Amino acid sequence: MYFAKSTHFLVCALFLCAALRAAEAPVPSPDFAHDAQPLLKNFCFKCHGLEKTKGGVNFVAVKSAADALKDPKTWDAALSALREKEMPPEGQPQPSDKERELLASWIDNAFKSFDPSKLPKDPGRVTAHRLSRLEYNNTIRDLLGMDSHPADAFPPDGSGGGGFDNNADTLFVPPILMEKLLRSAGEILDQAPEDRLLKIASRPGVTQDKSPRAMLDFFASKAYRRPATNVEIDALMMLFAVGQKKGLLLKDALKLPYKAVLCSPKFLFRIELDPPGAAGREPHLLSDYELASRLSYFLWSSMPDDELFALADTKALQNPDAIKRQVARMLADKKAAAFSDSFCAQWLDLAEFKTSTQPDPRRFPDFSASLRSSMFDETIAFFDAIVRGGGVLTDFLDSDYSYLNEDLAKHYGIKNVTGPQLRRVALPDKTRGGLLCMGSILVKNSYPQRTSPVLRGKWVLTEMLGTPPPPPPPQVKVLPREDDVKNGLSFRKRLEAHRAKPECAGCHARMDPIGFGLENFDAVGRWRTEISGQKVDATGVLTSGEKFDGPIEMKSVLLKKKDGVLRNLAERMTAYALGRGIETFDAWAIKSMVDTVKQDGYKGASLVREIALSYPFRYRKGPDFNAAQE
Repeated sequence: MYFAKSTHFLVCALFLCAALRAAEAPVPSPDFAHDAQPLLKNFCFKCHGLEKTKGGVNFVAVKSAADALKDPKTWDAALSALREKEMPPEGQPQPSDKERELLASWIDNAFKSFDPSKLPKDPGRVTAHRLSRLEYNNTIRDLLGMDSHPADAFPPDGSGGGGFDNNADTLFVPPILMEKLLRSAGEILDQAPEDRLLKIASRPGVTQDKSPRAMLDFFASKAYRRPATNVEIDALMMLFAVGQKKGLLLKDALKLPYKAVLCSPKFLFRIELDPPGAAGREPHLLSDYELASRLSYFLWSSMPDDELFALADTKALQNPDAIKRQVARMLADKKAAAFSDSFCAQWLDLAEFKTSTQPDPRRFPDFSASLRSSMFDETIAFFDAIVRGGGVLTDFLDSDYSYLNEDLAKHYGIKNVTGPQLRRVALPDKTRGGLLCMGSILVKNSYPQRTSPVLRGKWVLTEMLGTPPPPPPPQVKVLPREDDVKNGLSFRKRLEAHRAKPECAGCHARMDPIGFGLENFDAVGRWRTEISGQKVDATGVLTSGEKFDGPIEMKSVLLKKKDGVLRNLAERMTAYALGRGIETFDAWAIKSMVDTVKQDGYKGASLVREIALSYPFRYRKGPDFNAAQE
């Protein structure tokens, strides 16, 4: 009996060991040719490669895993669309859950196991970058010590790749701008403090040279953001001599060469030069002075300060530790408020909100210009706290604090906040918190008479997740601009009938549920529980099948997509930092930034630091680099 029991126990043990070994055996990773390519052919080729190339994506051209790895941004979007069940679109053959996960696993495994250092590096090339209006104002302020905002009278700057007005490819110089630049230079010098016009470099332990040449050397070097050459100073001295012959006082004689400096392309443009023989060569590091300018215009929208210049003088800025220290110092400086103001407003598409958004005054008589201004300031202060104040990027999706004054707190229904000063306030519950529940976002994405689940949902997809829907088809019937119950149907019921049309269903299935989740906020961002006497229906179902009821549950669902928000923010901030649009070759650098920021606890300052340390930010390619690679 004992032997039988022992034998039975041994058999069970051996069986268990075998089962454990089988469970521990590695599951083979999906293969491109065997697993992924047939699924792409069956479910993706029709829209992405054979009959058309929607979104510029051609999967037919991908013949191997190596081809796919050249474009991680597209495949990252494909992975998200697969798992969210956004693709293939409704009305097209759908893969089974097993097939869907097989393709998603191949994408996931391929990119996790790949070493991007095997790919040729391309840092991109930024064209000569004219100072934007903001950059011009701030540079004049720091160069001459005057906060006169002369560029406010210049024509508006355009916006290019990434949607930012500092994109070098759209900062043209039309004739009217040239006229204003010439006039502005003279007016600036007439108003400039005398001590700034006569200033020279101060170096401890060195006898100061107070000659006109030294003054011109100092001014031109600061304005050009790198040491002026002897040839350049000689030319300026010739202009100074003209003033002297006219019998002008020193400060007035200096104004002529100073004006030439302020009208020079070397001041008006941020010019990065390729070293001799750079054509066709490998990408090269920026000079220390060029890097100093990239850092200062990224974080301050202005010229480098004395500390950056000193590091560039000694060629000590390229060291990664030096860059980290400078980023931390620069973010802590009050001049970094320009970064929060400029980048945040453009990223969130709020640039015109402060001056142009106006709900219907008959329907919302309590909405004022000062309230609108407070809403805008709340968003900027919130961004500033996350990126400059040690916050975490996940707070963009949900937070337990915001920045309010008495009027805005009253509008939100939050008690015990007094006075006009904006300050950090702990929120009493989860109905507020995060960008999606802020007045600026809610009002901006509403119509004057009613909310718009479509606009709000589109804003989240575009500005937060970076997955914008395509534009609506032509001649689509526009819904009414009010949300009253009509013929017994709520606005939501009428919108659901609209989205049932085949040509509208796909995009609305992505946008509308998110917008419905914010329906407890009216067109001016106030909390409500009823619409025309009917209870607010704030339920939604995403294409992935995730359900929610109201903003609290919706934010919990979106927090699961925080990596998508981080990736989109990294792309947008990199485009802003570089002054150009994001290209395919930037994707691996951005992926590396995202991975590092995730490991660092999603800290806002970490993203800024990683951009400054990144390959595209620190390097530049020669003019013929792409041709040399072909």
